[in-house]
Amino acid sequence: MEQFQNHELEYVVDEYYDISDVEDDDVSPRSANGSVDDDSVNSDFDDDFEVSKPKTDTSALEARNGKDIQGIPWERLNFTREKYRESRLKQYKNYENLSSSREDLEKECKEVEKGHNFYDFQFNTRLVKSTIVHFQLRNLLWATSKHDVYLMQNYSVMHWSSLLRRGKEVLNVAKPIIPTLKYPGCSAEPLSRVQISTMSVKDNLMVAGGFQGELICKSLNQTGVAFCTKVTTDENAITNAVDIYRNPSGATRVMAANNDAQVRVLDAANFACINRFTFPWSVNNTSVSPDGKMVAILGDSAECLIADAQSGKVMSNLKGHLDYSFASAWHPDGRILATGNQDTTCRLWDIRKPSESIAVLKGRMGAIRTIRFTSDGRFLAMAEPADFVHVFDAKSDYAVGQEIDLFGEIAGISFSPDTEALFVGVSDRTYGSLLEFNRRRYDHYLECLF
Repeated sequence: MEQFQNHELEYVVDEYYDISDVEDDDVSPRSANGSVDDDSVNSDFDDDFEVSKPKTDTSALEARNGKDIQGIPWERLNFTREKYRESRLKQYKNYENLSSSREDLEKECKEVEKGHNFYDFQFNTRLVKSTIVHFQLRNLLWATSKHDVYLMQNYSVMHWSSLLRRGKEVLNVAKPIIPTLKYPGCSAEPLSRVQISTMSVKDNLMVAGGFQGELICKSLNQTGVAFCTKVTTDENAITNAVDIYRNPSGATRVMAANNDAQVRVLDAANFACINRFTFPWSVNNTSVSPDGKMVAILGDSAECLIADAQSGKVMSNLKGHLDYSFASAWHPDGRILATGNQDTTCRLWDIRKPSESIAVLKGRMGAIRTIRFTSDGRFLAMAEPADFVHVFDAKSDYAVGQEIDLFGEIAGISFSPDTEALFVGVSDRTYGSLLEFNRRRYDHYLECLF
């Protein structure tokens, strides 16, 4: 992964995009903990909400009445949204590490019927704002339910309740962090002013990786941080990815991938390092298969690897991408792996026949930085570095899709475990926010009446 230092930590904004030069008169400074009052959350909440919510937020009702979902006041600007989008598509330059011909890539890409709506816009809030510290790492947002989202905002891990419409700081990594778990031989050490580069939240455990090789593990139902340390002292030691998974016997494990070309496996019970695998290049992303037996290894190579999760032994080489890869996700059935690359594509692989990808899905203008499947396997979502999130229907063999069109750097995307919600974190000076989309459901009983 490219070395990159963000001293300000506030945000990384592509040099070709800065809509924040346009100020919204309705924007006023607010605390990240700003919220509606408790007594507004009652049976009449929906009726009262339009009155009590901040003016900078946007509801589904307002969007249906013509308000921009991000609250951008296009009517006050000297260009339309359509003109700005046209200009953006022409000017955007995708970041590449490897220069190679992309002429034949378009021919490989699947024809997708766009314009479908699988997830409808529900709400956008600026009370919490996603931030990123490295332009290539965008796994900084996780939903643990349709009402609970965790995201990075500067030095704070924030929790957003979509039910109460309020944010709360879960962890401040600018302050000294003292691990509470102590036992003989434990490698834990105090940390401070950690720049969070990646994170994962699952099974009531939050794991975050840092810019200097840090690893932080916190139980969400307990105060303090259970474990933290620097897993490596290598000069280029950034933690690129973390994964929480269960091994074949059901034990919870934490996997950390670093720029020192190593992948480390920790026991989540005591956070002892129980395995370490070394690869020929910096590892940018890992994802463990649903059965805990295999792990996808992606990094500073055009090839992706499938390795044994217990031994680290390489089982398959996946060839087809043209640049470095930074995202992957397994279909819940464990047979299909999706990989995202800086060549602007997501490739789907049947691991039973890994010699070539079974489908190639194309983005609009940039690398594929984040990939997620719904827990039922019905939908695949992939996010570009900025502006576009694509949702594909796996039931149609990924031939029909929804394109979510917005403006801003995308810090992460996440489906809720019940598949009912899709959250998108946007990093921007003025319009940084958290977008919520709800799964569209069709009432077949009503349909049969008409």
